Amino acid sequence: MDQTLRQLGELLLGAIPTVVLLLALYGLYHVIVHKPLEAVLAERRKLTQGAVEQARADIAAAATRASEYETRLREARLAIFKTLDNRRKQAIEARAAAVAQARERSLQQIAAAKAQLDQETAAARATLGAASDSIANQIIQTVLRTVGSNPASLGGR
Repeated sequence: MDQTLRQLGELLLGAIPTVVLLLALYGLYHVIVHKPLEAVLAERRKLTQGAVEQARADIAAAATRASEYETRLREARLAIFKTLDNRRKQAIEARAAAVAQARERSLQQIAAAKAQLDQETAAARATLGAASDSIANQIIQTVLRTVGSNPASLGGR
């Protein structure tokens, strides 16, 4: 057993330089590779997280701008509808005024035509009255001439 312990001691003694080299290698790895890698990964994570936060902020700003745009668009549509409604009302009023003017002109023309017709009727009646008197006188004279030249024709009837 003594020999086993001695061999084990020699083995452990021979392993010390390997352990020291392994520890030195671990230390160098940690200093040369691991810490810079962690720093790069931390920076990358920070940049990624910052980009995500920036993207979220940009999305929120875009949503705000979109809602403002929709509000302005809604207001613009409302203004357009109001303008169209005002123009439609103005067109209706203009059409009503034109109809009223046309009606007034037609009523004036009808009144003028009636007045002219009344004048022409009165003139025609006056002309007919004078003509009827003249024709009646002529008929009376013709009848009297006929009766005067032939008195028997009156009694024979």
